[in-house]
Amino acid sequence: MPITKSAKKRLRQNKKRRDENKVFKNRMKEAIKDLRSLVEEGKIKEAEKNLPETYKAIDKAAKKGIIKKKNADRKKSRLSALINRSKNEK
Repeated sequence: MPITKSAKKRLRQNKKRRDENKVFKNRMKEAIKDLRSLVEEGKIKEAEKNLPETYKAIDKAAKKGIIKKKNADRKKSRLSALINRSKNEK
């Protein structure tokens, strides 16, 4: 446990930041899971409609520093490739 006043404050700040980061990371993960499940079910049109929302969640996580920019770009690229592959299969 922190002893000094500044250490106590840092603990409070870290808890607050961790909670905020969890929110954005969970939103991003849920959006990706939803998109992938739509593609698996064969609902390509719905997946294409949800793609901008998923991009938005990923970009917000990157902007907040929860994931890095290149990581966000890679996730978006893989999701769009997944949708395109599924479209070509049908």
